[in-house]
Amino acid sequence: MFLLSNIFTDPERMNQLVSIAQTSLYPMIEGAIQYTIPLTLITFVLGLILAVLTALARLSSIRILQIIARVYVSIIRGTPLLVQLFIIFYGLPNLGVTINPFISAIIGFSLNVGAYASEIIRAAILSIPKGQWEAGYSIGMTYTQALKRIILPQAARVSIPPLSNTFISLLKDTSLASLILVTELFRKAQEIAAKNYEFLLLYMEAAALYWILCTILSFIQGSLEERLNRYVAK
Repeated sequence: MFLLSNIFTDPERMNQLVSIAQTSLYPMIEGAIQYTIPLTLITFVLGLILAVLTALARLSSIRILQIIARVYVSIIRGTPLLVQLFIIFYGLPNLGVTINPFISAIIGFSLNVGAYASEIIRAAILSIPKGQWEAGYSIGMTYTQALKRIILPQAARVSIPPLSNTFISLLKDTSLASLILVTELFRKAQEIAAKNYEFLLLYMEAAALYWILCTILSFIQGSLEERLNRYVAK
């Protein structure tokens, strides 16, 4: 409290902090636009594709596919995301495989999202009554046709809320990419703080930007859920 009172009673110090906050805002927004947001979007799309394939493999009658999917999910869910990123970016060069930081982040986050989202999608598919499958078969549909035209559309609506939460969590998790040299929002804050030592101010500013982005996504999530619920019989 003593330090805070000193700041508020010292106009010169206050002006200095305001100036730092203003000059650091653009680089952090630039980092968010160039890396944080694209990394989130690209990773989520790739992770979602991987999640659907993994969920279908888990539900498949082919034993080898089930095993591969289970092992993949188990490894990803059982190890920290940061460790996975370090293995990809810092570990693979020992095997002669060097990957660009941004690409490494995409690979790491996509694998992580794919594993977690696959369980959401699998649960959504299992939540669809078996009668829906039978209705499809009764009008001559194959397994693939029933899955694509009847089951997946309904499962998509059910999985929207948890997948939206995954998307928001992913946006925050992209801050870990700073540790593998991706100059995203938080990395920009670290670089600026290393020059002027105003760690509290700059990290709070970065937190505020993440909060704003997550709030926007939450609003979009709510609007999407409301729109989808219009077509549900009550």
